[in-house]
Amino acid sequence: MKYRLKLIFLLFCGSVAFVHSDAQFRKYSNEFLNIGAGARGLAMGGAQVASTEDGNAGYWNPSGLVYVYEHPAISFMHAEYFAGIGKYDYLNAAFPLNDKFKTLGVSLLRFGVDDIPNTLYLVEPDGSINYNNIQSFSSADYAFVLSYSQLFKDEDKKQLSWGANTKIIHRKVGSFAQSWGFGFDVGFMYKTPTWRMGVAARDITTTFNAWSFSFDDRAKEVLYLTNNDIPVKSTELTAPQLVLAGAYNFAFGEKFHLLAEADMNLTFDGKRNTVVSADPVSIDPKFGLEANINDVLYLRAGVSNFQQALADGDTLNQKKVWIYQPSLGAGFKVGNVAIDYAFTNLANQGNPLYTHVFSLRLDLIPKSLEAKKRGSFPSLPRAEQSKKQKGYYPQQ
Repeated sequence: MKYRLKLIFLLFCGSVAFVHSDAQFRKYSNEFLNIGAGARGLAMGGAQVASTEDGNAGYWNPSGLVYVYEHPAISFMHAEYFAGIGKYDYLNAAFPLNDKFKTLGVSLLRFGVDDIPNTLYLVEPDGSINYNNIQSFSSADYAFVLSYSQLFKDEDKKQLSWGANTKIIHRKVGSFAQSWGFGFDVGFMYKTPTWRMGVAARDITTTFNAWSFSFDDRAKEVLYLTNNDIPVKSTELTAPQLVLAGAYNFAFGEKFHLLAEADMNLTFDGKRNTVVSADPVSIDPKFGLEANINDVLYLRAGVSNFQQALADGDTLNQKKVWIYQPSLGAGFKVGNVAIDYAFTNLANQGNPLYTHVFSLRLDLIPKSLEAKKRGSFPSLPRAEQSKKQKGYYPQQ
């Protein structure tokens, strides 16, 4: 195990060093992978790396998947952005393995804009406009994520887990362009009954997208006559990121808990418009709260995306103010079904662009266990039953 951790650490350090030696990295490559997964996470401002414990952990921090330990679970989220122009869908399935300390997850993501008018052939060779030549196409980004999580320390109510993701990325713009890419993530989580700490290293070996383009002779002619470049091939690289997170669970009796989490997103591709903007490291903080009422009702809030912007009415462009992205949400859980909702500002405080997000989680509990889920847990060893009944494991 020590050699495995050393190897992961060396891979991450090597990828960070490679970032500084190559100026071709794009700061905002594969941005659809930074949207989020699940209304719970979006309502908490994306502060999830230390506390995620359901199937959505495959997105936020794969080490949290190990807490889907008793039965498979399915999660789904749908959101529409920019008045329905953009559509984002996320589907996840988590499968505990036989020994209860390992979990496998599969996630699918799609962000797409459909029915985009193609005006490339709008103007005929004689200069006339023919609206019948307008066709539509879609621009969509896809990701397939295979996740694995394992608990490798479990003693005295202290747990340490690790996880990893393998990502396959496909991006397609009509029939004109498409790309394939690959990447890897790793994550760690340390948990006690009150404190939780998490680390997520994303794109640890850099994630690349190899683009290819396809234009017929007529399209090439139009592009040439309109002084547009005709691309052939290109490679887009995504630099590594590191997220450090901590959370604390405040207990007010047995039926009310308040979870507070803070995440620090570290990027290594130069200065960004963040709270800490430096070269080579910039830091973007995220904060989230979740009130848990009897494991049935959840109220959430978060804030993220801190940026500096020019103050309104400043005609001299000299005064800057801090703006941010707030979010709110709620969740409701009955039996093996959980429904979550988030109301989030996609832009920031200075330029609000709000959207509604819904997600659904379904625990696939066998009928033989469903009637006993609040009593004993026959699928676990006797020692694990005792831990479960004492609240050692999270509620599912």
